[in-house]
Amino acid sequence: MKLFCELSLSDLSNCYILGSEKHNAAVIVDPSGIKNTTVEIIENNNFNLKAILITHDHRHHVRGLRTLKRIYDVEVYAVNQNIMNHKTTMVKDGDKISIADFTIEVISIPGHSSDSVVYRIESVLFTGDVLTAGLVGSTASAYGAATQMSKLRSRLLPLPGDYTVLPGHGPPSTLEAERRFNTDIINYDQNSSKRQLFRVDI
Repeated sequence: MKLFCELSLSDLSNCYILGSEKHNAAVIVDPSGIKNTTVEIIENNNFNLKAILITHDHRHHVRGLRTLKRIYDVEVYAVNQNIMNHKTTMVKDGDKISIADFTIEVISIPGHSSDSVVYRIESVLFTGDVLTAGLVGSTASAYGAATQMSKLRSRLLPLPGDYTVLPGHGPPSTLEAERRFNTDIINYDQNSSKRQLFRVDI
């Protein structure tokens, strides 16, 4: 497996290219901004681009989709049925997609957006904006924050073993590091305990 990261300098969003040497196939996660080097990675490695995976439909993570679709006849996978006027193959929590020699598991983590998912491929988690190094995704409400934290705790953090976390923004991390040191998770625990104690005291 070959892994490449392309950074969109306009909004510091990450785009990932995952290549299979066995099948000369590639998958792109979150085409934030397609540059000449993105296409060069695909062409110079003789990759056949098989799929585009969208973690969530926020513009700075999908802006390069139109460019890719002009160049390649490639299938787009997302929770929503339409991304930037392109029809998608819809996915949902628990789906397992086989592309080349990749098995891609879909893990739904709504909160940052209603369509946010994490893609698990072997020992790598493509987390979009729901989990970055030291932080969790921003949300528009306390309900969204609670939903996101609940799903992180039930679906992602308990995964056995360790995983590389590749987020939509910022540097890579590991799932073990996020379990132990993610300040948003730790602070949410503390604040939740305080709120619970306050309710009991009343």
